[in-house]
Amino acid sequence: MSSEESMPRWDVALAAMALDAWKKKGSPLTLEDFRRLAGEHAIRLDDIMETQFLLAIHGEWRYTDASGVEQKLEQETLDNLYVKRRLSEKDLATFDGSWEPRQD
Repeated sequence: MSSEESMPRWDVALAAMALDAWKKKGSPLTLEDFRRLAGEHAIRLDDIMETQFLLAIHGEWRYTDASGVEQKLEQETLDNLYVKRRLSEKDLATFDGSWEPRQD
């Protein structure tokens, strides 16, 4: 296996933090939960959300929109959200549903 194949596609520390928050909450996480984590840990919200998008894109987590419908996220979805190489608060606000690890 090449070193590129063994490299995680997301920030493993942020992924672990989100998983821990999900376990503690006992229910799916929302954008507000991620905002709280960003503030508590002095981490940029867009870094946390980039990790969440990557986890969803690669099938580790699922995103369900506010109406309860699971949304398939693709790399193009994430790429289209970048503004000046950062995810903007305005664009993230449209993801007002919930995030949870895929358990199937």
